[in-house]
Amino acid sequence: MMFSAEGISAFVNRHPTVKDAGAFFPLLIGVSPVGDGLGLYIPKGYIYFAMGCSVFVEMVNLRVRGRAANPVHLHQPYTGE
Repeated sequence: MMFSAEGISAFVNRHPTVKDAGAFFPLLIGVSPVGDGLGLYIPKGYIYFAMGCSVFVEMVNLRVRGRAANPVHLHQPYTGE
């Protein structure tokens, strides 16, 4: 993991929409045990299907945008100085 962290970080910085998928997966996985604890059964197929659709949409998004589009550059946080 230590050897691939820099490459993955550079990829995510070039493609900011990947951050959304990265935040969506743990949220989706975390809902399942909470639902189980509340007595609601969520079939794992629904979770895997949602994750697969998210990956597919992100792959299409990356393919359509290509390298021609510049990523969004966010402003630095305001520090009050």
